Amino acid sequence: MYRFLLSRQWVILTLIALVLVPTMIELGFWQFHRHERRVAQNALIADSVAAKPVPVEELTSPGHTVPRADYWRPVTATGTFDTAHEVVVRRRTSSDDRVGVHVLTPLVLRDGKVLLVNRGWVPAAADQHSYPAVPPVPEGEVTITGRLKADETTGASGIKDLKGLPDRQVMLINSRQQAGLIGREVLGGYVEQTAPEPADGTIEQISEPDHDSIGAHMAYAVQWWLFTAGVPVGWVILVRREKRDREAAAAVDASGTPEADTAETLATPSR
Repeated sequence: MYRFLLSRQWVILTLIALVLVPTMIELGFWQFHRHERRVAQNALIADSVAAKPVPVEELTSPGHTVPRADYWRPVTATGTFDTAHEVVVRRRTSSDDRVGVHVLTPLVLRDGKVLLVNRGWVPAAADQHSYPAVPPVPEGEVTITGRLKADETTGASGIKDLKGLPDRQVMLINSRQQAGLIGREVLGGYVEQTAPEPADGTIEQISEPDHDSIGAHMAYAVQWWLFTAGVPVGWVILVRREKRDREAAAAVDASGTPEADTAETLATPSR
């Protein structure tokens, strides 16, 4: 009664089930690994933002690539803002998802090296070719505190580095790119300024990165694995149903149908 499994229909159905099982298992592990990475990143962010601020020169230098272990580490820097080489970073959102720009101002340190400082978000200009209204910087020497970040690249951020932009407008925050424009040694990475806060509120500083939510990756992993278990169970149920239906049909064929017997009796003349 199981020879029907060799039919074309059942061979195809069985092959599909055999393909689905490992695929769903792999998708489950993919979501599980995403969950693990999210948990690890949350722990890294929490530890980093809670660390004691250190001078920025201890963590980076010209041409240095900021490692992941140093992302969001609090740093301090003392110098003078260079507004002549200030640029804005296009297509950045505020805390309430309004599209605007980030203000990137070089801070010239006491030794002449430059640190890129993301002072925060401001609304974009009325048209894309104009430079937006940017709040002024404090005069003279200042000491700032902020979170260290790595240089942005298209590969890491997914942001295209468009060419032919209006003067003093960029798409990415990249120390090597800005070093060529400024003509000085620029420390690798950049700093998101957190202090001092602007007194007039004309610039929105970058908020602390989220390190509490973990997303639904673990739930998705369990869901995929439940689907995996459901495939063989469903296949067995379908096989048993097919077997039962075929047995019932065979029994009817063996005994003859009641309607046919009745018709034959009525058609036979009585003697």
